[in-house]
Amino acid sequence: MALTPTVQSTLTRHQAAINEALHTAIAKVAANPGTSDLQPFYGQMQYHLGWVDNEYTPITNNPGKLLRPTLLLLAYEAAGAWGLATAKTDYLRRALPAAAAIELTHNFTLIHDDIEDGDTERRHRSTLWKLWGIPQAINTGDGLFALARLTLWDVVDEGVAGAIAARLGAILDRACLVLSEGQYLDISFEGRQNISVAMYLDMISRKTGALMGSAAEMGALLGTSDQETMRRLRSFGDAMGVAFQVRDDLLGVWASTAELGKTPAGDVYRRKKSLPFLHALEHADAPDQHHLQQLYQQKAPITDTQVDEVLAIFARTHSKVYCQTFLADQCRLAHEALASVPRANSPVAARALGDMETLVHFVEEATR
Repeated sequence: MALTPTVQSTLTRHQAAINEALHTAIAKVAANPGTSDLQPFYGQMQYHLGWVDNEYTPITNNPGKLLRPTLLLLAYEAAGAWGLATAKTDYLRRALPAAAAIELTHNFTLIHDDIEDGDTERRHRSTLWKLWGIPQAINTGDGLFALARLTLWDVVDEGVAGAIAARLGAILDRACLVLSEGQYLDISFEGRQNISVAMYLDMISRKTGALMGSAAEMGALLGTSDQETMRRLRSFGDAMGVAFQVRDDLLGVWASTAELGKTPAGDVYRRKKSLPFLHALEHADAPDQHHLQQLYQQKAPITDTQVDEVLAIFARTHSKVYCQTFLADQCRLAHEALASVPRANSPVAARALGDMETLVHFVEEATR
């Protein structure tokens, strides 16, 4: 994802604090594992997070966007940060364990996704399973899942009431179940030819939307007791989760190399059944439908000429316009949710809402 300077500053504002919380979470369990035989287990976690190489030597690597924990912290600030931001305190401390937990949860899903999808690279490095095998990668993903839940309970040490901590745990558990439902649907769709646009949108709302919606809700719950604020910020997160996926679907077909850093029409070359393909398949005439199905089922790699044929079908069915319109609708929902968040009398809350608007504007660029 190519970032503008404005959105870059939004995503990096809390990056150092999030990274410190993640390192603290790993260090608490890895420092004294009881036997040196367990060091590689935690080393594999650190490899996946980009902190070490495949020999467990510390390196500086791309940590990813940290979008979900950033969203949690912005929602926490937008909700009023429990009134702590008006005092001379490190007000983020209250929410950082939850932010770390949401990022660890996200990374557990990435490890398992890489296995299930057969992906051999992530962030320009070999994936965990490619280096250490599928059984160990599954186990490391399970370890990150458990560590995420363990880390979440640290909010109690930061003054969060037990009842709120329990609600946070329930939100995260529900998100894990729903995103697993989404992954089930995604995998089950691979061998089917009757996937509708509505089915696909339901799948991505579970697989990609659930965790972002939960991140925003958890941040709001840590920041306020006002139920309306929680509901509005949850709605924002849900809309943004779907919007980011549809943005990726658009860019996967129509972005230039400069915009995406990838091959133009890369999703077509990979025959990915993303939103543009599914919309085209639903709205094409019979010959074009047959041709699309043939191309996406053939065993041989798709050629440049065939890619042009697919893009021509996308053009005839106005699939790009449909995706842009749908994305614009999701961004409108996100704007409306932010506009209706009860305002906390705090410069920190105002800045957070502005940063969240920046994220929406960034996603909206794909509609132009």
